[in-house]
Amino acid sequence: MEGVNTEPSANPGRPKVAANGLSSKSTRPDFPGTGAVATQTELQERIKMSLGLIDNIASIYAQNNLNQTQNSLQNTLTQLSSGMRINSGADDAAGLAVANGLGANVAALNQSGDNVSSGISLLQTADGALSQVTNLLNRAVTLATEAANGTLNSSQVSSANQEYQNILTEVGDIGSTTNFNGNQVFSATAKTVFVSDGTSSGADSYSETVGTLSATNIGISAPAGTTTAITNPTPTASTTTAGATATFALGSATDTVSGNLSVAIAGGTAITATLAAGTTLASAVTQLNAQASFSGAGLVASQGTGANANQLIITGPADTTTSGTNALTLTGTALSDTTPPGTTTGAGVNFSSTGSTNVSQLTAATASTVLTSVTTAIQDVAYQRGIIGANINQLTAESNVASAESVNLTSAQSNVLATNYGAAASDLAKYQVLSQTGISALAQANQVQQEVLKLMQ
Repeated sequence: MEGVNTEPSANPGRPKVAANGLSSKSTRPDFPGTGAVATQTELQERIKMSLGLIDNIASIYAQNNLNQTQNSLQNTLTQLSSGMRINSGADDAAGLAVANGLGANVAALNQSGDNVSSGISLLQTADGALSQVTNLLNRAVTLATEAANGTLNSSQVSSANQEYQNILTEVGDIGSTTNFNGNQVFSATAKTVFVSDGTSSGADSYSETVGTLSATNIGISAPAGTTTAITNPTPTASTTTAGATATFALGSATDTVSGNLSVAIAGGTAITATLAAGTTLASAVTQLNAQASFSGAGLVASQGTGANANQLIITGPADTTTSGTNALTLTGTALSDTTPPGTTTGAGVNFSSTGSTNVSQLTAATASTVLTSVTTAIQDVAYQRGIIGANINQLTAESNVASAESVNLTSAQSNVLATNYGAAASDLAKYQVLSQTGISALAQANQVQQEVLKLMQ
């Protein structure tokens, strides 16, 4: 046919070659595994990318990835060797701040525990010394009891007094020479035990005062209220509509009343009642109204209300005919007003010659007084030891709280800082493999450009 080349090709299986030396259509798959055949433009782009000499992009990628892998591997090895997940601020800035704050709390609590232990030791030293004082006072009781016996002659009583003087001297020496860490234990100056978790809101101070100990002051007396006599009031006049009233005013509604109450109606036989120490106004009213002779005579006891709640009011019977007949008479009444005990302790027993009772010497004449004073001193020392014991228990409780808090905060800090060895071991294996493959990939990438030299042969 015209225009058609019917001549067989010299090599039928060979494609025609264009003028530029490239086949216009390649039948060889250029993308293995896909069967696709690259066009001329695609082959040119591939030649540009694979045989370029200016930049080895594949090598750069391999280098970057290898550097990242090495950094991660180094960080993992640091975690495994140090045992800590956070070894610098770059690892976890927020976590580091939390961990450091917890560490400060733990340090403060641990030192607080030591502070409390020192305070407890000081108090235990005082308690041990007072235990010996009690033993000495018990011996003084024996001596006083012995000296009071009339079968002893003057020489024997003098010997008892000599030992009694030695006891008083030894008590004074215990008070002046008992020290803890260079500080005098028996002192009126308070010792402060400071406890803190490192924050201003978590700080607390305990003021521990042991008290002085000498021959002029043995023990501490319990707080006591002040007792004063109540001035008997002038009863109001009775009328046909209301009985006479006698109003006893105490300092406060919380005060207690005690003593003897004697009330006579119209000059008759007095009705008496005794109020024990510590009787409240409400109890006094109940006691008087329950007394048959009191209520039977027409007397009524009541407590004031509101601003007058501090008053004990005794009301007599109203007059039947003439006003003023049933007048109240308080002859023989002697009541006292006692304030509630405060928190301030009192002084101990004074065994010097300047005391309220001279018990500095043990004689047959003073033996009974000495015995009473020594017994009181034993009670005061026991009260002082009770205060010390309560303070020890308080500090022990505080020490337990600080210890528990320290353990919990240490655990929290460990959770933030400690290496998770399971995860770290897994990361180590991963980065070791990536490091090896990265080095191999970098070596392969660096060899790619060596293929250009084959074109020069």
